Amino acid sequence: QVQLVESGGGLVQAGGSLRLSCAASGRTFSSNAMGWFRQAPGKLRELVAGITSGGRTNYADSVKGRFTISRDNAKNTVYLQMSSLKPEDTAVYYCAAKTGGYSSLTGQYNYWGQGTQVTVSS
Repeated sequence: QVQLVESGGGLVQAGGSLRLSCAASGRTFSSNAMGWFRQAPGKLRELVAGITSGGRTNYADSVKGRFTISRDNAKNTVYLQMSSLKPEDTAVYYCAAKTGGYSSLTGQYNYWGQGTQVTVSS
């Protein structure tokens, strides 16, 4: 069983930055693929960024060059550094873990955090 707790969300002006953190419990963190997803009102949940157990990263086209995902296996934590934020980045951001290899599909992830709100004002 893996439990995920996100933190770091908040209100920021357009062009600003935020860093989200996701602390994971459980002994299998280092072997899990991890992902950051977001869901805006009225929209489907979408993958923002993912990272494999080996540290390879993947990004949605909408955030490439602005967001960076990283992980610290010693701290059982995955991060999402968000820069040059835009109003369209406003959403609830979720951390998720997946056993086995990386996937961009929401349904492939086994464990989810409770989400953290990110609001970008114009």
